[in-house]
Amino acid sequence: MHLTIIPLGTGSPSVGEFVADIQLVLKKSGFPYELTDMGTIVEGRPEKLLELAAQLAELPFNKGVNRVVTQISMDDRRDRRVSLGDKTTSVADRIAKMKK
Repeated sequence: MHLTIIPLGTGSPSVGEFVADIQLVLKKSGFPYELTDMGTIVEGRPEKLLELAAQLAELPFNKGVNRVVTQISMDDRRDRRVSLGDKTTSVADRIAKMKK
């Protein structure tokens, strides 16, 4: 799941404080995850990821924010197991073969 949580109306263009809160909860969650410049990628079963996304989207509300936009993108592949980093490794391998 690629997850981006955007608190609106905070009075500041910075959202680092909110991102840090999310990362702390993720660290305790046990889900494999990776922070990127545009969001966070989390690995897990779809139903559990949706529960987690709902929990994380509540965090800005707990700090007094009145509006939060949550963007979720999920890739649910069932023909084989895919883990964090597998796609980028596959693309890097393809590029290396193209250079030969």
